[in-house]
Amino acid sequence: MDKFPDQKRAVQYLYPPLDPYDRRMLAVGDGHEVYLEQCGNPNGTPVVVLHGGPGGGCSPSMRRYFDPEKFRIILFDQRGCGRSKPHASVSNNTTWHLVADIELIRETLGIDRWVVFGGSWGATLSLIYAQTHPAAVSHLVLRGVFLMTQSELDWFYGGGAGKFWPEVWSRFTALVPEDERGDYIQAYHRRLFSDDLSLQTRFARAWSGWENALASIHSAGQMIEGPGEYARAFARLENHYFINAGFLEYDGQILDQMDRIADIPGVIVQGRYDMICPPTSAYAIAKVWPKAELKMVRNAGHALSEPGISAELVRAMDRIAP
Repeated sequence: MDKFPDQKRAVQYLYPPLDPYDRRMLAVGDGHEVYLEQCGNPNGTPVVVLHGGPGGGCSPSMRRYFDPEKFRIILFDQRGCGRSKPHASVSNNTTWHLVADIELIRETLGIDRWVVFGGSWGATLSLIYAQTHPAAVSHLVLRGVFLMTQSELDWFYGGGAGKFWPEVWSRFTALVPEDERGDYIQAYHRRLFSDDLSLQTRFARAWSGWENALASIHSAGQMIEGPGEYARAFARLENHYFINAGFLEYDGQILDQMDRIADIPGVIVQGRYDMICPPTSAYAIAKVWPKAELKMVRNAGHALSEPGISAELVRAMDRIAP
């Protein structure tokens, strides 16, 4: 019988909450320390979880996609966010620093090859890491693919998604003076990196709220304001990466270099109605990735927690370590 006969109830099939058996701060250089944890079976199949954002941080719920008897589950907070230090710092914080951090974690933990599991920005980072270190990756499991292209940024910060959510878009854009509305990423950048902490926090909450409002297919468009410090790290890091085009060498680099991971098996789980990372990116990489399986989830958006998304991710991981 299908393990998930009713995807609306798929969340109940997530594995029980786990407590880490290892928590530590790892010095990665440049004045940064990243929070690292391990849970599950120390002798199981290693899997590293790459959170979204940039700046989202990892959470206990991310441990629940893996059978704790079969997987050695590694989570960490990327530079500048979550429990990593210094908080909200963009100094020495680029894609290539994060790729180096992932390798340092693998080497520190004595892991030869591991499964790389990432969603949204975590999918971006998973692909870049795998393209840089293909020998270290046994499988890729991706959700809500983002390829760090200008067209994707234009969609979300240039009014594309706003055509579906005009009332939410209006709240996001209203904070910006009319003469700066040609480039909202740049306009927000000026405030997020001002010397005024209250101004930073105000714009950080608006930046985070715009994204959070569109994450779930069941959203009513509420721009929920989280804690100021979380929003500040999330918004500053995300904006920092986006204004620098992900620190890639050229637009379209990830798709152009998919041949580097042609031999790595992968699963792509994509919400059909993902407003943040539209399905075109997932479809594009699936077309040029011979060993990838694309799972387009109907009635789903972007959020990791959506039942259909959860069902497919758990199913994918159970196939890797049956």
